[in-house]
Amino acid sequence: MRINKNILFIALLSSLAIISCKKDLNVGNPNQPTIAVNVKTETGLLAFTTGAVYLNGIGNSNLNWLGNSYCSLPYGFSELLGDMVSSEAANQIVNIINIPDYYILDNGVKYMNDAPMRTVLRSNNNRPSTAQGTNPFYYFWVSMYSLNNACNTVLSKVDAVTYTGNADTKKKTITAFCYFWKGWAYANIGSQYYAGLITDGISSTNGNYKNHNEIIAESNANFKKAVTILAGITSGDADYTAALGKLIPSFCQVGNGGVPAPDAWIRNINTMLARNLLVNKLSPFVNSNPAATISGSSMSAMTTADWQSILTLAGAGIKKGDVVFTARSASVNGFMGATNGSVAAETSGPSSPATFKVGERFIQNFKANDNRKLNNFGIDPYGMVATFSTRYKQLDGGSGLPGVYVYGTKTVGAYEAFLAGSFEENTLMLAEANIRTGAIETGLGYIDVVRKYMGAFGAGLLPVQGSGLNLTQALTELTMERRVALVYRGLSYFDSRRFGWIYDISKGGGAFNQTILDGVKVNTKATINYNFLDYWDVPADEFVLNPALAGSADIKNPN
Repeated sequence: MRINKNILFIALLSSLAIISCKKDLNVGNPNQPTIAVNVKTETGLLAFTTGAVYLNGIGNSNLNWLGNSYCSLPYGFSELLGDMVSSEAANQIVNIINIPDYYILDNGVKYMNDAPMRTVLRSNNNRPSTAQGTNPFYYFWVSMYSLNNACNTVLSKVDAVTYTGNADTKKKTITAFCYFWKGWAYANIGSQYYAGLITDGISSTNGNYKNHNEIIAESNANFKKAVTILAGITSGDADYTAALGKLIPSFCQVGNGGVPAPDAWIRNINTMLARNLLVNKLSPFVNSNPAATISGSSMSAMTTADWQSILTLAGAGIKKGDVVFTARSASVNGFMGATNGSVAAETSGPSSPATFKVGERFIQNFKANDNRKLNNFGIDPYGMVATFSTRYKQLDGGSGLPGVYVYGTKTVGAYEAFLAGSFEENTLMLAEANIRTGAIETGLGYIDVVRKYMGAFGAGLLPVQGSGLNLTQALTELTMERRVALVYRGLSYFDSRRFGWIYDISKGGGAFNQTILDGVKVNTKATINYNFLDYWDVPADEFVLNPALAGSADIKNPN
């Protein structure tokens, strides 16, 4: 694609130097970067592929945004729009992107926003604004299409180099790796934008825009290509392990990260297939109403058959102990910074000068004696205004409670960012699908599993399974747990959208019984009308240079 070509070559050449040793490569003229010249060996192709994913797609520091990886700004947008954090920083307009249309305090006083956020976003969707760093629509798009383009480039070379050992296994491993990350890229595009492009070419594009549902279908198709390949690789194959071990940076092969066996990788993909379905359909739970409906959405509602599909996919998804795909900072040769590479790190420490501030609407989802709250958050009144105000700070590295999840730290290599699925996410999908299909007790049991896994049970925090909760109460537990267990993983906005909270109140949406500070007064029954775009328009940097052809899908969200 035109907007990615220069970034592609710069980042890929960087990958050859950063992730690999120069002596292992047949390096051509660095001023004329082409894969034909610079990659001629198995070692070179493996290094190139690593750079394609971790530098082009996840790192991409050439974009000069707030932070320096996909886990900083794009994940940050998700947390801002999901109203989990707030910010005073003006970079990429993160200080205003989560301002709702209005909110009403406990005493009935209503505060209006004179510049609705959908209007602000669209007024900044132009190329001059992108150049000034004020067009949020740009960043998801350029990172994911840069990643997709880089994977296409690798796929074009898989058969062109000489391999040691079992060449067939190594080719399959590299190919599966590319299809997995292409699936991930299309998943992010299709879940964020109203339309996108499908391209398998190298530094090429087309004007045939596809609706977001078609982009998700393309994501699923790529994931399934990877599954087909992985199903043909024997567990324990030394050449598979060796190749994949070179594709995943060594510093990401700790904690929950590592080199997944083929069957574990397939389970990772099943979790992503379940996510693609879940986050791109409505499952409203507005104002504690399980039967709520939303009008004017860009999504259809989940059906009983959809919930059964979630049960099937998540039932074959990530298990406890499975290796998953993660990102970490490193002291040398890394692709994300320890202090600015993730929204989690940028939220850690005192509220001032932390880039992101822990939100009141995030904290209200913890129960009082949840060890995760006790271990990670402290009182730190910070005087901001309106919905930004907060009483809390996120402790850098936690307070040291043994066995309790730590939400963020600025220490090099300590924070583990989840790039794709996780055990917690998969388990909570099973919880929700069971609750929504009538197996409430089974679903509540899965919530307990996650809370135990993350060390949540403190004095007074009891299991919810067997406590006699009804459907409304069970869904309340589920929505609360998703918000606290999956924060900083790029999912918060998708949850707020599918639960119906981001839609206009007149269309059935809104958030009720919310905590908002008004000076020193704590409101706990506030109403918030976000009225956000549910899917973003295609960025101007694409459609200006690459106009839509006749018959293309809408590139602007008509809803």
